[in-house]
Amino acid sequence: MSTSSEPQQDRSERGLSAIAGERRRLINLAYRLLGSLSEAEDAVQETYARWYALSRQQQEAIESPGAWLTTVAGRICLDVLGSARVRRERYVGAWIPEPLPDRTEWISGRAGGGRAEPADPADQVTLNESVNMAFLVVLESMTPAERVAFILHDVFRYPFAEVAEIVGRTPAACRQLASSARQRIRAAQAPAVPMTGQAGLVRQFKAAWEAKDIETLVDLLDPDATMTADGGGLVGTVLRPVEGSERIAEYLIHIAGKAPGLTLLERTVNGRPGLVAQHAGVTVTVAAFSLADGRITRIWAIRNPEKLRPWNGEGSEDSRPGNEPLPTSHGES
Repeated sequence: MSTSSEPQQDRSERGLSAIAGERRRLINLAYRLLGSLSEAEDAVQETYARWYALSRQQQEAIESPGAWLTTVAGRICLDVLGSARVRRERYVGAWIPEPLPDRTEWISGRAGGGRAEPADPADQVTLNESVNMAFLVVLESMTPAERVAFILHDVFRYPFAEVAEIVGRTPAACRQLASSARQRIRAAQAPAVPMTGQAGLVRQFKAAWEAKDIETLVDLLDPDATMTADGGGLVGTVLRPVEGSERIAEYLIHIAGKAPGLTLLERTVNGRPGLVAQHAGVTVTVAAFSLADGRITRIWAIRNPEKLRPWNGEGSEDSRPGNEPLPTSHGES
């Protein structure tokens, strides 16, 4: 025999399930806004804390909980970006966005050193063009308002009227912010390189590095190539970018000589072919690449162990967004 409370309870349970189901999308959004998975998780956690702090009546009065969560998460990320700019000015050496492994590699156990199960947050962020390292680095050059307006509108397709509510500007001002951000992206964009070509070039680079073949390394690098490393002051690394193919090649050979027992592995880094360096089965460096005209133009080497936790199987189990597709073209509606 049913009771009158059961339909209401069912609706409540369905509502809670729908709210929890938003976590995947919010993590995808927050990572793009912040460039840090740990900060993205914190922002989403705070978003949910604010939702559950509302009374039942307040929650039921919200017409679209998903839109409410997005608005709150967007505003939290905007505040985090403002404070992050100050923190990153004090950061030891260069700050590079957190690298992400490919979800399928985590599932097969490759990224985590042989683990059979995917470790959170491996499948938390859809790996498409809006999370490749070159794209995220350009986002770092934007103002917080530019970044939020651009990501919300151009990547997640929110209309400017909704973006304006989150950013606290007029729709016209948000349109201008997104346009300015779009120009930065276009100015920094390198010609597209087929994925197979990228993988082949990275494979040649790996082989030359392992063989300590400095001439081949120089040939694979653009003459004006730049290598930037991020150790966060927690591990030893160069504090300033290394510029020029010869200097980069010499530095890489020097590192190879100082780190016996280092294993190089081909891995997908933020959706692109990259390299992972492991020592005794522990990931110590993740390298992302930018390529153009058949050569490597940029190398980002992340060595900060706090940013390599997902690569070593560390992470929480409470939020595992899947791999839903996100649009990557940049409209102006």
